[in-house]
Amino acid sequence: MNKRRLGRGLEALLGREEGGFEPGSLEGSELLHVAVDQIDPNPYQPRRNFPAADIASLADSLRQHGMLQPILVRPIGERYQLIAGERRLRASIEAQLHEIPARVLDLDDQRVFELAMVENLQREDLNAVDKATAFREYLGRYGGTQEELAGRLGLDRSTVSNLIRLLELPDEVLCAVRDNEITQGHARALLGLPDPESQRAACRRITTENLSVRQTEALVATGIPTPSRPRVRRDQAHAPEPRLPHLVELEQHLHQRFGTPVLIRAKTPERGQIVIDYNSQEDFDRVTSLIR
Repeated sequence: MNKRRLGRGLEALLGREEGGFEPGSLEGSELLHVAVDQIDPNPYQPRRNFPAADIASLADSLRQHGMLQPILVRPIGERYQLIAGERRLRASIEAQLHEIPARVLDLDDQRVFELAMVENLQREDLNAVDKATAFREYLGRYGGTQEELAGRLGLDRSTVSNLIRLLELPDEVLCAVRDNEITQGHARALLGLPDPESQRAACRRITTENLSVRQTEALVATGIPTPSRPRVRRDQAHAPEPRLPHLVELEQHLHQRFGTPVLIRAKTPERGQIVIDYNSQEDFDRVTSLIR
């Protein structure tokens, strides 16, 4: 496997510095204005969540100033496929721009996958589960070792291996990481528990008692949290009640039904939310078809 590091290479492609990703990578590229409806999404995009408020804010900026930095695309047949710049593309569509500047590069699937990961690692707070999923998918598709992948992305090997280990946790815990209900540090601590049910139970305790990572480590080591009182969030006067067993059972039933994590948030006995996770357009179409 080619061991060139891509971390600073993406900066060159995105205009942050001179030099680059590989010799001549920009010299042979075209700078065009491409219709937004001719650009297909990047199939290797690791990011699953693009907050609507962030896209709306960027769309307002594009309406006022236009797009100052081209997105990166590659030609696929008579259309183009996005390489980097999905937030800008989404904002362009929301801003109802017809054409946007795009630099056209001739890259293979593997390099496009690598650039999608690097762009998100460098520019956004991609959640730990989506990072880990992208790393595992890349290694499954192209082979190589975790150390080689870390070298290509400019990361420590331990960073890659620790993230991939998180995928050993049950879906309920991974969903809590994605939703920022627990942190990566909490999730890593839960790996020390012996079975999925213990991990799920501890995860629920973290969220209901608002345990710190240190308290979670003590919970894993001794079975009880440290004596210090649970932290109280500024926006909550009282710690929420423990989750009801029948709701947890229903979540598991819905997970089996839809084939994707489902979270039930009960605010009162009469009110709450049912959150159904999906990670691709295929997931979305399948779940909505089952609901209909």
